[in-house]
Amino acid sequence: MPVRPKKALGQHFLADQGVARAIVDTLQAKGPVLEVGPGTGVLTQYLLQRPDTELKVVEVDSESVAYLLEHYPALGPGLYEADFLRMDLTKLFQGGFAIIGNFPYNISSQIFFKILDVRERVPEVVCMIQKEVAERLAAPPGSKTYGILSVLLQAWYDIEYRFAVGEGAFVPPPKVKSAVIRLTRGSRESLGCDETLFRRVVKTTFGQRRKTIRNSLKSILAERPSLPAFIPFLDARPEQLSVDDFIELTKSLE
Repeated sequence: MPVRPKKALGQHFLADQGVARAIVDTLQAKGPVLEVGPGTGVLTQYLLQRPDTELKVVEVDSESVAYLLEHYPALGPGLYEADFLRMDLTKLFQGGFAIIGNFPYNISSQIFFKILDVRERVPEVVCMIQKEVAERLAAPPGSKTYGILSVLLQAWYDIEYRFAVGEGAFVPPPKVKSAVIRLTRGSRESLGCDETLFRRVVKTTFGQRRKTIRNSLKSILAERPSLPAFIPFLDARPEQLSVDDFIELTKSLE
């Protein structure tokens, strides 16, 4: 029985085998790999062919789980019927692991925030997401598409926009174009500032991106009456600031 794509789960199954193989070939990491949302196994089949890969998969759709168990019995106990966003990822592997998947577009941002929480364990991520989101994540400072997730992810990962995928590669075809990106963990081990405040500053400033940082951070500035006389970047707008600039700004507010 074929698996029925479910709109509620944002399912659009990749049917183009050439694209599937190209996505798997983009993954450089060896050893433990977690595939998110394998669906009918279009990536899984090629991942299982890699002799240097210890594969585990997590799928929330019970119909897809039954299909995977029937067609890819080699997955065995490495197949988890679970919600990725609710899993304790630190218990899946003893050490680090790469992540790969065709992420459901309606929850891709949540998936990235989940990955950030375990970034020490995840050296590489290869995923297909909505093309606009992929461009946003890889965008440099100064770009109109540069935003919250651009900064938060680029603080820890080098992000490469790899290739676009047209609507015709899927069943059913989505209404948006798709793209594949690769995230590779950078060398930064610490921000050197309060990470909670860093996230708050990034989210607050981009939440009012048409305002200068001085105006968007009024509430944070008011909480800190003994700040130094000079605080950098207050007259800039958030899209003008690099990750290092946001770190410097956060340090000034501590």
